[in-house]
Amino acid sequence: MNESRLHHLRTDRLELTAATYHHINAEIESPELLACLLEAQVEPGWPPGEYDLGAQEYFRDRLQEGGEAAVGWYTWYAVRHEERGRPPLLIGAGGFLGPPGEQQKVEIGFSIVPSQRRRGYATEMTKALVAYAFADEHTRKIIAHTTPQNVASHQVLVRCGFRYVCAETASGNDLFEIVRS
Repeated sequence: MNESRLHHLRTDRLELTAATYHHINAEIESPELLACLLEAQVEPGWPPGEYDLGAQEYFRDRLQEGGEAAVGWYTWYAVRHEERGRPPLLIGAGGFLGPPGEQQKVEIGFSIVPSQRRRGYATEMTKALVAYAFADEHTRKIIAHTTPQNVASHQVLVRCGFRYVCAETASGNDLFEIVRS
């Protein structure tokens, strides 16, 4: 994969940028610094959902440990393209909990800012990230966990080709998976 492939994905409405150690450090210091790096506006209340300070610190540490090879296997920022005079807007984050390991699987997650939900952005971002993961020959399966109450996430996963596997006994969360065909 070339560097452009590693760091940027483009969909119909989104530009996805793989976080680097530098991105996440800027984000932890100030969402406005991240917005400058991404050349996009950021809404008050960033970060969205479960992508909180603890998650940011986890991803930052993994990127520091893994260096350039880890870029693309953790956080991705989703910026809505400029449209009809509206500037680019940071609308969400998604990504993986790390590269594929011995079991050849990765875990995916995503969060969209509240004002941009129910517009198909999570589905668009997730489809691009699934394609990214499966472009790596070491990825055979992608899993996702969500709470039973998070109907919107269930719907996104199903639209992206995931199938429901089970409710996990320990956490009570629902497990979904998609396997390389």
